[in-house]
Amino acid sequence: MAEQEVKIFTEKLRCGLLLAEKRLLQERAARGETVILSDEQGNPIVVPAKDIIAAHREYQ
Repeated sequence: MAEQEVKIFTEKLRCGLLLAEKRLLQERAARGETVILSDEQGNPIVVPAKDIIAAHREYQ
């Protein structure tokens, strides 16, 4: 693949992953569910999906 093709593919992949993550969070928030994330040390934390959506503009 040429460098430009790799950039285009990478951008499409990034957009697709963001869309999938957004849909997952919206579905979980609609049902009042939580998601499990990790903090800076790698420890698991449980966070309501609606809180993540509220804190990050790209998921709204």
